Amino acid sequence: MKPELDFVWSLDAGTPDPVLPAVLRAVERSGSLAAAAREVGLSYRHVWNLFAKWERALGRPLALLERGRGARLTPLGAKLLELDAEARERIAPQLGELARRLRAEITRPDERRLRVHASHDLAIARLPRLAGDRLRLELEFHGSVESLEALARGTCDAAGFHVAEQTPSPEIERRLDARAHRLIGVAVREQGLMIGKGNPKRITGLPDLARSDLRLVHRQRGSGTRLVFDQLLARAGVVRAEPPGYPLEEFTHLAVASAVAGGIADVGFGIRAAAAELSLGFIPLVSERYFLACRAERLASRGVETVLALLRGKAFRDLLGTLPGYDDAITGRVFGVADGLAGPRPARRES
Repeated sequence: MKPELDFVWSLDAGTPDPVLPAVLRAVERSGSLAAAAREVGLSYRHVWNLFAKWERALGRPLALLERGRGARLTPLGAKLLELDAEARERIAPQLGELARRLRAEITRPDERRLRVHASHDLAIARLPRLAGDRLRLELEFHGSVESLEALARGTCDAAGFHVAEQTPSPEIERRLDARAHRLIGVAVREQGLMIGKGNPKRITGLPDLARSDLRLVHRQRGSGTRLVFDQLLARAGVVRAEPPGYPLEEFTHLAVASAVAGGIADVGFGIRAAAAELSLGFIPLVSERYFLACRAERLASRGVETVLALLRGKAFRDLLGTLPGYDDAITGRVFGVADGLAGPRPARRES
């Protein structure tokens, strides 16, 4: 067993209610308070009392119970679920890092363990599950620059980053050593502008971003996506006049997509797959390669060999086939730094 860290909901610093989000999700899925109680392994009375306590404190119901029609979440209940997901997405990297430090204090080195710091990616996020018992893959999401810096410090074994077209950012290039590092191809993917469904703001491309009425959501500074986007804006000569309170910054592609889908922003830059997941419009701008960097001598380690086998396996390639805008042209191939940064192949287009 290994220690993990998590956060829980509570009222007025009282007894934590770790099951509240799980119960809300179960009600949303099942449409029944009784079915939700069974799903989370609690009695109907326990769940009823849990809702009653929170509803008294908040002054509004979390779910509507209708005879013969089951249960459905109120807007407040749905909002609590949304906030729970957002909080987990924002603090998961920090909690993951703290848990990693704790585990490092109490566990001995294990050749089946691989620590990966990586720029956010929907395919990489599935690797720990695909690894199963073959590899203890400890994945934390950071920006591309931050991940490569962690590799240089030795606080991770592999660093996930991405580069666009034939002009990788100097911030990326100067953190890679042609003699010391090797690059493992993960995927080619498309990045572009995520826009509201139906394109209500009539956005057609980068030049529109000079408009002062458009609210923009960014990835965080130091992320590979932010570096690529800043390059594209500079190349297009676009100067932003930001509305008050903008631009926003988010830490994952899905968080950027959520901000656009929720009407918090009008446009964001990110991968096509995240836009598709939330049924957003998408304007493709650039094709890029996503790599895992490691030290050359680590290629023969059990951990890296296992990751290579996973990337070359059918399950991972099938996964890429389900992600719009992803391509397996470089998947599972090992490159020198110069060859890896030389230039991408086009990403697969939507039919």
